[in-house]
Amino acid sequence: MQKTKNNTSLVWFRNDLRVNDNAVLAKACNESDSVIAVYCLDPRHFEQDKFGFKKTEKFRAKFLLETLNDLKENLAKKNIDLLVYFDKPEAALPQLRDTYEIDAVYFQNEWTDEEKAIEDVVASRISATNKNITFLSAYNQFLYHPEDINFEIDKTPQVFTVFRKKLEKYVDIRDEVQIEKKADSNRIENTTQIPTLSDLGFEDFETHPHSAFPFKGGETEALKRLNNYFFETKKLGFYKKTRNGLVGVDYSSKFSPWLANGSISARTIYWQIKKFEAEHFKNESTYWLIFELIWRDYFKYVSLKHGNQIFKLEGILKKDYAWSRNQNKINAWINGETHSDFVNANMIELKETGWMSNRGRQNVASYFAKELELDWRIGAAYFESLLLDYDVHSNYGNWMYVAGVGNDPRDRKFNVDLQAERYDTNGKFRRRWLQASLF
Repeated sequence: MQKTKNNTSLVWFRNDLRVNDNAVLAKACNESDSVIAVYCLDPRHFEQDKFGFKKTEKFRAKFLLETLNDLKENLAKKNIDLLVYFDKPEAALPQLRDTYEIDAVYFQNEWTDEEKAIEDVVASRISATNKNITFLSAYNQFLYHPEDINFEIDKTPQVFTVFRKKLEKYVDIRDEVQIEKKADSNRIENTTQIPTLSDLGFEDFETHPHSAFPFKGGETEALKRLNNYFFETKKLGFYKKTRNGLVGVDYSSKFSPWLANGSISARTIYWQIKKFEAEHFKNESTYWLIFELIWRDYFKYVSLKHGNQIFKLEGILKKDYAWSRNQNKINAWINGETHSDFVNANMIELKETGWMSNRGRQNVASYFAKELELDWRIGAAYFESLLLDYDVHSNYGNWMYVAGVGNDPRDRKFNVDLQAERYDTNGKFRRRWLQASLF
């Protein structure tokens, strides 16, 4: 028997800020007569964490506001209104229940501690006076959907290569999902305004002229970048050769900030790679971008398997090292004043732009944890604050990995001088970010 549709459903957006291939939005539209969308800029995300860093600094804040403006426009084209509040979700969402007579709340499945705690409070407050409201969540951020994998989540392999080999030849990637345009009658009177940067406590700023990520936030920009990188310039075909670069816009795909807040899905990227391969050519580089998407999935499964252990000092390996919290060493690392000019250049780039290359991240994190022997969670928290593409699973997964308490059984230490010699042979990157007198 066909399910009776909900009269009015609320789609609670979090890190799935897109219309295309959004399983949560599609499900709500298919199962509801009317759909309203909401996003809450949670004030807690702009407060200081326990290590003294603002959880979200100006770079990601600006990128998020650009994303929300784009999402609002794209939803409007589907006759869906996006309500935006600078408020805690548990304060804003219960008010919408009565105003719009909500029957169901749809949202992306999250599993890390802070997100789950907020979910629980929201559900408790919304259903306090109306037990009939339905809460429906869906996984919406994977390449390989958790319902499709060929092992139990608690059996997620400890080594990435084993994980990859279990999946890539045996598990299919789901097709993208689309939504139909709702009727004009779906529109509501929307008096909410998307806050400005100054509302969030920041001064407006211009993107640094040397930034390797000069792009704006939002699904429209993400798809524009994809089209350019794949089909207009065919730079995808050289990705494996250039991905360890340090200077310029095109040494890597630069998809990660849009992936992090869900402006584009991993599936969309995957299927566009397949389209490129069908229309142009297939090589190591086209595969390697898929390989990186699998790495992204891997850290999500590691997080699903190990829960809060990814935030603990001993990591998932439960290794006991003698970590330090020497503030002078931490400050020197943050400000680019260490004994390594390569580390310093990368840290200054991060401070000035909110961006750092993958090669840079591995080196500065290894230096922080293995050379300075500092509490790796402080470095992870600083990355969370500054990075445009902060993703909780990838950030903490990578930091554990480099610190020797995660998924790398080799417990490696990067030789930053040799890395600089190899990847910045002529010193161009270091000259760009350091004073000339340092050379």
